[in-house]
Parts: sequence; C-alpha cells; structure tokens
Amino acid sequence: MQTQDFSIAFTVDQTPEEVFRAINDVPAWWSGEVKGETDQAGDEFTYQVAGAHYSKQKVTESIPGKRVVWHVTDAKLEFVKDKGEWKGTDILFEIGKQGAKTELRFTHRGLGQAFQCYDACSNGWSVLVSGNLRRRIETGKPQKSPW
Repeated sequence: MQTQDFSIAFTVDQTPEEVFRAINDVPAWWSGEVKGETDQAGDEFTYQVAGAHYSKQKVTESIPGKRVVWHVTDAKLEFVKDKGEWKGTDILFEIGKQGAKTELRFTHRGLGQAFQCYDACSNGWSVLVSGNLRRRIETGKPQKSPW
C-alpha cells in the first residue's frame, strides 16, 4: 500500500512559541517568492519559483505553539504531467514538547507516492523543512535558498 502523505520530524531546543513564529515567517525559510500574509487563520499567500512551481495556500488553522495548517487551493507544477497535483492537499506543522525539547512534525497530507512529483517534492520538503526551517528556528535568522 502506498502512503498518501509525506512526513518528517525533528526536535530543537527552542520553545513551541519560537517554533510557531518561525513557521509563520514563511519568506524566511521557504525559498522562492512568497506573496501575501502567512501568519493567521484565513490568510492566503502564494509561493512561486518562476518556470517550476506555483501554489496558493490558505491558512486554515493557526494555534500558537501547537499547530499550523495550510490548504493548497491552487497549484501549477511545471515539471510533471498533472500540473495540479498539489491542489486540494494540506500542509501541516504540529508542534509539541518532547521532554526539554520541542518537536516539529511536518506533514504534506495528500502528497502520495503515486504522485509524479513525489520524489522531487519530498526531497524539496526535506531540504526546506529539515534544513532551512530548522536553521531558521535555531538561529532566528532568515535562511538562503539551498538551490
């Protein structure tokens, strides 16, 4: 049976509130062009890398120190046959305490292994979340594009 989600997790020394603030500072860790508001339920924003990726997200949940959820309302991935593969998926950030540390669990719900973009997208999320976002949380500073 193939998975219908992509998920990764890591722990940091920062508080759940610091992790929450870093997640919501989307332009500081998600490489590419981010336009719109990203930090409150109801906000909508777009993400674009010219010639490769466009997506529009709506923040559907924003619970300080606990959870952030984005619903992908539109998408156009130029490098796959079904350019709208992301449309209708959800991107979740779940924050919790693990002893003295804070765990962040990232899940792209609906990013299944059957998607043509699965390998490229899961690798991209790994670099951005485990790399850029984690460093943004740990240093408090914006992170440059890994590409």
